[in-house]
Amino acid sequence: MSGAAEQTSDAVLVARTARGDRAALRLLFMRHHTRVFRFVMRQTGSETMADEIANEVFLEVWRQAPRFEARSQVSTWLLGIARFKALSALRKRRESALDEGQAEAIADSADTPEVTTMKDDKAAALRSFVNALSEEHRTVVDLAYYHGKSVTEIGEILSVPVATVKTRMFYARKKLGEALQAAGYDRGWP
Repeated sequence: MSGAAEQTSDAVLVARTARGDRAALRLLFMRHHTRVFRFVMRQTGSETMADEIANEVFLEVWRQAPRFEARSQVSTWLLGIARFKALSALRKRRESALDEGQAEAIADSADTPEVTTMKDDKAAALRSFVNALSEEHRTVVDLAYYHGKSVTEIGEILSVPVATVKTRMFYARKKLGEALQAAGYDRGWP
């Protein structure tokens, strides 16, 4: 990618896409496809669905670009589209969930093998506890902790008030804490 292409903002790329610029859409795709794919993968548990939906998101961007009003970040807009499409796809069909043990865990070389194993066990337990949350709570946790979205951005993506996001986050954290404690894990790391 050239230096000028790297400096072009997402909002400018959406505006260019709205004018029919396919290169701008390709650049948006390259910048955001992986994030959208991972988000949908966590929502659906299916690589096949995630791949299809992530591609559909960018087709939707092509169609909807003229209506993008830049009231939120482009990444927030994309995840909102992805969430809607994932929910629609889940309503239409249920596929068997893939093993989500493909978490991107990087072992700290300073850790002993015992500490590394403890961290891996706790991370796997936490992920299974997150997956066991209700869809509303799981989505809020996913957007906040795995996508780094603010409470305001989460509200935009989910089309709910900020107070609702805060309430869901409070109860999700409470349920996760209780589940970890019941499983014998303390709140610290590992």
